[in-house]
Amino acid sequence: MVTKLLHTRYRVNDLEKTITFYTDVLGLEEIKRHKSPRGSELVFLKTPNSDELIEICSYPASGPVSFCSDLTHLAFEVEDLEAFAKHAAEKGYPLSDGPTESSSGTFAFIDAPEGYEIELIQYRK
Repeated sequence: MVTKLLHTRYRVNDLEKTITFYTDVLGLEEIKRHKSPRGSELVFLKTPNSDELIEICSYPASGPVSFCSDLTHLAFEVEDLEAFAKHAAEKGYPLSDGPTESSSGTFAFIDAPEGYEIELIQYRK
């Protein structure tokens, strides 16, 4: 049986543009970067208040990254969705959907550079 979720991996075409998005727009911290034995460039990111990491991988030898939309997304809690949306738009990443009210709060989406969706959730207090 597994004992702990360690990380989630997303493979991308443009590693540096993607890392800039996760650090400058979302505020994640780059904690480790290295090449794997098979030649992948790996960058591990930490989210405040979370133990699990996000691994961003560039591996051109396996071909270009392509995926269907709405297949997967990462969800992050934000304290103030309106303020975050303004910050993200100023960095070139406007909301792609929402904001939408739900029974637990408000949520919206932005698209990361490679097209992966990022969900942002502001829970009701």
